[in-house]
Amino acid sequence: MKRKTIAAIGGIQPLLFCVGMYLMALFFSMFICSSIFYAINPKKADTESNLSKTSVSAPAGKEVLASLK
Repeated sequence: MKRKTIAAIGGIQPLLFCVGMYLMALFFSMFICSSIFYAINPKKADTESNLSKTSVSAPAGKEVLASLK
């Protein structure tokens, strides 16, 4: 008689489930940790470009308290 291959997969289903959950948790933890890391330590190029966009030179001799653009 032939063996059914589907029944063999049922025996390793808990193992496949654990491996799948491990890989999914590993992916999400890498995503979350990298998001936290880049929130704390932004890239140098991003911060320099943001500073150059937001910095406005004040006219000479005038005191500027607040500026909205």
